[in-house]
Amino acid sequence: QVQLVESGGGLVQPGGSLRLSCAASGSSFQSYDMGWYRQAPGKQRELVAGITSGGSTNYKDSVKGRFTISRDNAKNTVYLQMNSLQPEDTAVYYCNAHIVVIATLRLGDYWGQGTQVTVSS
Repeated sequence: QVQLVESGGGLVQPGGSLRLSCAASGSSFQSYDMGWYRQAPGKQRELVAGITSGGSTNYKDSVKGRFTISRDNAKNTVYLQMNSLQPEDTAVYYCNAHIVVIATLRLGDYWGQGTQVTVSS
């Protein structure tokens, strides 16, 4: 069994910064693509940023230049540095990872529990 545990959300004023972390733990596994999604009230979940195991990244247009995704493969952790936050960034942020459990060699799509980010003055 593999779990993703997120941390780092909270309340911040417009223009502020937050750093989200997501650590994968559990049975022996190999993680591949990882990413951050968000879901605002009344809206569909959307991809914010993704990163491959090799470090290639992609971003939602509205966060380019403000958000940075990175990963530490040794720690099985992915990060999202969010700068110049705006009220429209308010949402529940979810970590996602494509993981192969070594014991079964089965590729699975795993999600964290979500962390609330609120941008408000």
